[in-house]
Amino acid sequence: MSRGFIKEGDQEEIPRVPMRAYLPEGVPNYVTKEGLEALKEELKNLEAERGKAGDNYIKVNFINATMKLLVDRINNAVEVDLSKSNKDTVSFGAWVRYNGRVVRIVGVDEANVNNGLISFISPIAKLLMGKKAGDFFDIKGSKGLERIEVEEVSFEPMTLTQIVHDKPVKTSTTTERQPRRIIEEQPEPMAQAQLIVDKEVVAAPFKAEGPRRFEPEVNPIEFLPIVNERGNIVGRAMYMELHEGNKMLHPVVHLHVMNGNGETTKRYWWHVAFGDTPEKTLKRKMSETLGLSGVNPKLKRQYIRETKSEKELVYVFTVVSENDLPIPPERKAYAELFSKD
Repeated sequence: MSRGFIKEGDQEEIPRVPMRAYLPEGVPNYVTKEGLEALKEELKNLEAERGKAGDNYIKVNFINATMKLLVDRINNAVEVDLSKSNKDTVSFGAWVRYNGRVVRIVGVDEANVNNGLISFISPIAKLLMGKKAGDFFDIKGSKGLERIEVEEVSFEPMTLTQIVHDKPVKTSTTTERQPRRIIEEQPEPMAQAQLIVDKEVVAAPFKAEGPRRFEPEVNPIEFLPIVNERGNIVGRAMYMELHEGNKMLHPVVHLHVMNGNGETTKRYWWHVAFGDTPEKTLKRKMSETLGLSGVNPKLKRQYIRETKSEKELVYVFTVVSENDLPIPPERKAYAELFSKD
């Protein structure tokens, strides 16, 4: 088309359509009720903006492309029913107070880390998932080792902590989002699991001074196998789906470490990875997590463990070792996991 026929307002360069917040392939697009409503409101606003664009084809094309990405997110949205959540445990949609700061775990399109809204795939959210008030864990940040203590878990609105000029301040309980700023919290995964969260670096496994401690692994977006009572895989589901009262049977391994006198000295557990046998997962975790290899654990028994929030096919193994292994959690809830072993 001759430039003489292009209107003055149309001569600008076609802008690049910004991508939506990062969501790993295969991970459901979990949203809160408010988050889904906000997406629909955003679509409504774009439709109104397109109507005002008139015959400015560049602007119309840009809005159409933006709307396509948004419609895809809305169509794929999975609204989480928070009424079915375990009210004592951190999960999707929860408000969490830790170290004097209050955040809420939300969907990727709702996230705004500066306003205390963190996505469920962010590193700090993954660390918080499954924790209860009183639980704690250590992270390595830019200022060194920091202990994170979960002070309160709630599914009722709490005053979120807003970050202004790198300093936390209290803000309202509203969950208003700023959609074009959320990408800052959702970078592509890096080879080393290390990225900025609330201006601090959260890193994957590191070595700290003092005795090693063991904490059960919690990855809310990991796919785990669903099995029948014989242990045959019949499907798969995400970690967070298996621990929200759906009672889908999934396999776990319990390991009892014994001394030469046949006394149990330490106990550990892991979820069986999708595609693994219990023995394969156990040997890998013993090596990676405990630094224990070259030994053959023995299967003691298997049984079904059922609680209000989950249903597990438990494989109980024993191994004899006098090695200096990580110290398991001392909390009562952890000990109760092994009560029927």
